Amino acid sequence: MGLFERYLSVWVGLCIFAGIGLGHLAPGLFSAIAAAEVARVNLVVAVLVWLMIVPMLLKIDFGALGSVRQHWKGVGVTLFINWGVKPFSMAALGAFFIGWLFAPMLPEGQISSYIAGLILLAAAPCTAMVFVWSNLCEGEPHYTLSQVALNDVIMVFAFAPLVGLLLGVASITVPWDTLLLSVVLYIVIPVVVAQLLRARLVSTGGEAALARVQARLGPVSLVALLATLILLFGFQGEQIIAQPLVIALLAVPILIQVYFNAGLAYWLSRRFGVAWCVAAPAALIGASNFFELAVAAAISLFGIDSGAALATVVGVLVEVPVMLSVVAIVKRTRGWYEAGAAA
Repeated sequence: MGLFERYLSVWVGLCIFAGIGLGHLAPGLFSAIAAAEVARVNLVVAVLVWLMIVPMLLKIDFGALGSVRQHWKGVGVTLFINWGVKPFSMAALGAFFIGWLFAPMLPEGQISSYIAGLILLAAAPCTAMVFVWSNLCEGEPHYTLSQVALNDVIMVFAFAPLVGLLLGVASITVPWDTLLLSVVLYIVIPVVVAQLLRARLVSTGGEAALARVQARLGPVSLVALLATLILLFGFQGEQIIAQPLVIALLAVPILIQVYFNAGLAYWLSRRFGVAWCVAAPAALIGASNFFELAVAAAISLFGIDSGAALATVVGVLVEVPVMLSVVAIVKRTRGWYEAGAAA
């Protein structure tokens, strides 16, 4: 894990202060950026999101899908958590905590938008950082690669219907044209571009050329993420200053759903006798989120200054420390896990 990844939460915290400060110092600049949009898609943010997502998708080898059957139990557990549990549990947690328990402490006009952001955050499983988590817990690399590749294929087709269903259940109006445009812009096109670029690099320079390009683009992806966060907090600054508890309250359902889904995936893997080297990354893939896509979709659907965008940013803020804690838990419980799985 590099310097940027290791201290991502620190950089996010600095972006919060930088964004709020710049929003006060240069409101005209942020207004001009917000106005640069086509069909409710902000052009500046769209470019930044591409710079975030494409380098991460470049790591995915869809040829790895052929090895899925070798770890079919672990794959089945993770697919169940990612697509059958996590989005729905987040919708329920959001409705309970944000829509009811914390509602008196939140701005009334943003509550439905906050819930929508939480749903967007949980509706797409993590793509890139999973490789970091899997490596840290000595996970089986072929399982991790094949699982991520399979999730990406499913995401192309399932993200829009799933989000539309859950937003409808949460009584939030779904702008289907914008949602479908977001899927094309932030999933379909980046996947195609990344795979074409990957194939070109491998064919001309082999895996070494691919590794060199990935190393160069890695910092670009993270810088683009941080720049996007500065923009988001530049627009959210007034609301954050007026409601300092908002971020802490939004973090509660996110934290609960991460530990719940990681624990459920880990427990199911143990029940089905999955090897620990597969169960550990299965728990991490089941719990983590593709927050880059969630941020982009929230901005497109609800606006850069919306509560939905803020909710997805809170997901970025807590992602790294929480997932590191999950890594520590699965490593410390390896003996307990293997004793039960063997039995």
